[in-house]
Amino acid sequence: MNVRRGHGVRGSMDDRVLDPDGARQRLEAWKGRIDKLATDTKAMSDRFESLQVTATDPEGIAEVTVDSAGSLVGLRLTRQMERSTPEVVARTIMDTIRRAKAELADRSQEIIEETVGTESHAARAIAQRVGQRLRGPEPDAAPRDRDDSTDDDNTDELSWR
Repeated sequence: MNVRRGHGVRGSMDDRVLDPDGARQRLEAWKGRIDKLATDTKAMSDRFESLQVTATDPEGIAEVTVDSAGSLVGLRLTRQMERSTPEVVARTIMDTIRRAKAELADRSQEIIEETVGTESHAARAIAQRVGQRLRGPEPDAAPRDRDDSTDDDNTDELSWR
């Protein structure tokens, strides 16, 4: 089919481009969507920046606080730790940090949904990236074995893995 520009079906793209009022309205609508996206993205960023999560382990040994990037910004140990071995305390701290980061990821998802929504590809990509960064890889299912032949049983040092 051979159709010349401007002579196609009524209401075609060519007619819309040649309609200055229609083009102006489409441009204003597009600018409105861009302005709203910028405002929503700024609100999301501001809420992320101030976000912190504090978690306490079930035994009450440790309380940890992570910031919006998932970095440890606070650690409080209670006297309960005196009843536990250093290994248990270390594992408790690390587990509590993981739980705090998981809650942070959940709260971040809520912020994304409330500000930019999840309809756009960009919003879904942001949500996925934030979740992966905060949740990270699954912890090892089995604890690592220590080589007792090289460890001194009297050491007070604790190994972080």
